[in-house]
Amino acid sequence: MKEILEAILAGETPEGPVPSSYRGVVVRKDEAGMFEGVATRDKDPRKSLHIDEVATPELGPGEAIVAVMASSVNFNTVWTSIFEPVSTFGFLERYGRTGPMGKRHDLPYHVVGSDLSGVVLAVGPGVQKWKAGDRVVAHCLSVEMEDPEGYDDAMLDPQQRIWGFETNFGGLAELALVKSNQLMPKPEHLTWEEAACPGLVNSTAYRQLVSKNAGQMKQGDNVLVWGASGGLGSYATQYVLNGGGTPICVVSSPDKADICRSMGAEHVIDRNAEGYKFWKDERTQDPKEWQRFGKQIRSMTGGEDIDIVFEHPGRETFGASVYVTRKGGTITTCASTSGYMHEYDNRYLWMNLKRIVSSHFANYRESWEANRLIAKGKIHPTLSKTYALEDTGQAAFDVHKNAHQGKVGVLCLAPSEGLGVLPEKQEFRDKHLEAINRFKNV
Repeated sequence: MKEILEAILAGETPEGPVPSSYRGVVVRKDEAGMFEGVATRDKDPRKSLHIDEVATPELGPGEAIVAVMASSVNFNTVWTSIFEPVSTFGFLERYGRTGPMGKRHDLPYHVVGSDLSGVVLAVGPGVQKWKAGDRVVAHCLSVEMEDPEGYDDAMLDPQQRIWGFETNFGGLAELALVKSNQLMPKPEHLTWEEAACPGLVNSTAYRQLVSKNAGQMKQGDNVLVWGASGGLGSYATQYVLNGGGTPICVVSSPDKADICRSMGAEHVIDRNAEGYKFWKDERTQDPKEWQRFGKQIRSMTGGEDIDIVFEHPGRETFGASVYVTRKGGTITTCASTSGYMHEYDNRYLWMNLKRIVSSHFANYRESWEANRLIAKGKIHPTLSKTYALEDTGQAAFDVHKNAHQGKVGVLCLAPSEGLGVLPEKQEFRDKHLEAINRFKNV
């Protein structure tokens, strides 16, 4: 691994065989029950995430092995680490039953992580677009493309999986195994850790808001963005602003409100300062709070209601989201970080012709377009803090506790922060440096 890193840092193509083993962040199958009886909020990723030396998987057709310079923590890493809502070993077992290539993933450990930036080390049979030495980032859609359902939209393929969550050999490691159609060119004005952070959340936000497959946002739309300074919301806020919409950003602290304003958002609601409690108790919502929330939104928008809700908290906020959306408006939903069992008053949906649209990650085209916008400096990474690979448990703990801003990065092979920018892109980087560093300066 030392020789590989030296070659990458020297700007050369790594040569020689792929190492037979590497270090990766794993959860272990025999520990899947370690948090039984513990409340979700008290489950600690620092106890379940380990650094292990693992065997390098066999390289199959249409695949690539990447030397990972940096990665990041997403909420799916938190879910994996606390074994909620289910243990991810069930995903790996089902994948293992698909055949010999799938069987590689069914192991007593799961190498996690759904983002990376790095350098291609080797490609399998049939790969023509990529070669050893290519500097890349990866999106997290792993899809076999053997079924007709996937050819309109790969997210509808029956064999669609999220790499590093529903597959093994993820990006929080020194090496990673990916499908070649997960690869995209690294935005070369960014460092390794900056380039690693957008993949999952940027692509997700693009599909959920912009794509014809979900939000179809247009100029002038009022868009309610929950968690607007977080991993997903920070990209959603940028897309609304870039697309000529008006974001109404919901955050949980003055610092997070300041970040949204620094991105250009004028309308920010600090839900903690306003004291919003959409649930009276665990079983009963409070429609008066929905009404108060809607009134505050209209005071900001000149009396207009919400055209699109960027929903991802789930249970805690979904009733309010449905209520405040305008007649004929859209609630786009992905994830459910506060709970999966959503409740809302269907009268406000059905009688007002509102739509709930599900959105899950993004297909290759959507991911490519989202990455292109990063490379062109139209959308910027929201990296706030970078951890060492050995500290991934702490990084996941901080995300679990919402003690972070934007995205948190993890150095894998990269020996330090600040590496990976091509010299010819330095002037372009300098032009956008304030925006690139926006979340780091908080």
